[in-house]
Amino acid sequence: MIARHWQRLLFNALRFEAGWLLCVLGGSVVAAVAGAGLLGWHWSRHARPGETRFILVFTLLGLLIDGSLHRLGGFDFNDQPLVMGLLPLWLWMLWPLFATLVYHSLAWLWRYPLLAALCGAIGGPLSYYGGALLGEVSLASWLLPVHALVWAALCLGISRYKI
Repeated sequence: MIARHWQRLLFNALRFEAGWLLCVLGGSVVAAVAGAGLLGWHWSRHARPGETRFILVFTLLGLLIDGSLHRLGGFDFNDQPLVMGLLPLWLWMLWPLFATLVYHSLAWLWRYPLLAALCGAIGGPLSYYGGALLGEVSLASWLLPVHALVWAALCLGISRYKI
């Protein structure tokens, strides 16, 4: 029973990582197909009560945050098509994929709010930096420090949300 639990958590984390790579390397068309498939798998097999609403709200929050940062000049997506003029679909799809970790493989982290904030402050900007390198996106010099603050606040907020 315990081994099966750890297998599910590991599969949850690996599913996110595969989705991240597919979105960043494959672009918006691949992100639409792969993201929909991975989210469908998650919802059909692993979603907990209240999780669907959390994922949807978190996704909209992502569009608002990254869309605002793009409008402020933080991202240069070159000629990539943008959802609602804000973000490429592949970047936006990363938000619901990350949200699938919250109730599962990252659930342990929310018991430690300061550690959650620190992990967000480090992991968030690293993800954007890696994605920018692989996805041919230019980042403004101020964007990664801002993302450190944003992701620290997001992770601290999640830990306070009583997941």
